Amino acid sequence: MKTNRPVNLSLATVIEVNLKSPVAVASILHRLSGILLFFVVPGLLALLNCSLASPESFAEVQTLLSGTVAKLVLFVALAGLAYHFLAGIKHLVMDWGVGETLEGGRAFAKAMLVTAAFAIAAIFVWVVL
Repeated sequence: MKTNRPVNLSLATVIEVNLKSPVAVASILHRLSGILLFFVVPGLLALLNCSLASPESFAEVQTLLSGTVAKLVLFVALAGLAYHFLAGIKHLVMDWGVGETLEGGRAFAKAMLVTAAFAIAAIFVWVVL
């Protein structure tokens, strides 16, 4: 009889293990940003459609987006888009065979996370401040 049977780990243990790996963090955030974009993009497209309908509706969209809550929603949407875009580029480059080793994957994930952090900080300055 086998003694190395699978063990059900608690959620806290799974999170603790995954937070130690930059590759896991990058992968999880890429999935979360994709889910976020799935729900946010239709609303942004509706705003775009409304803003292009007439000069009056454009002015309405401008006043709507001048509020603090709207700016935060727009920031979250753009931050998710930026992260998802950068992580997608990382995956495309890895499909070409770059950074497929364990160390290369970790270094690539760390570089992408740092680049995404700078991009998100720039988006925050642009949208919120």
